[in-house]
Amino acid sequence: MIEVIAAPKFPRSPRKEIFKVLFEDDRTKIEAIVSPTGSSSPEDGSWYNQEWDEYVYVVSGSANLLFKEGNRSKKMIKGESIYIHAHVEHRVTNMNHRTEWLAYFIKK
Repeated sequence: MIEVIAAPKFPRSPRKEIFKVLFEDDRTKIEAIVSPTGSSSPEDGSWYNQEWDEYVYVVSGSANLLFKEGNRSKKMIKGESIYIHAHVEHRVTNMNHRTEWLAYFIKK
């Protein structure tokens, strides 16, 4: 059986990041994320260090991804995507616009 999932409705001006799990099983998770203008994540200033690989697609808006190793950054705009391997420490900075993301997490 195929289950159809409607696109989530998010507030136009959220005060903090909103995460909505669209699908999850023991090896995969698909998540819709909305980041408000001017935010960075994680909100406490730490780094994401995830156990799962992550494929991220920018649905709308823009932001910078900052990677701890080598202090590298990648500007992400609407329509761009990136694959981040597990345990690559990263965070999102400089969100000049409300940004919508689609994140696909893969456990190996």
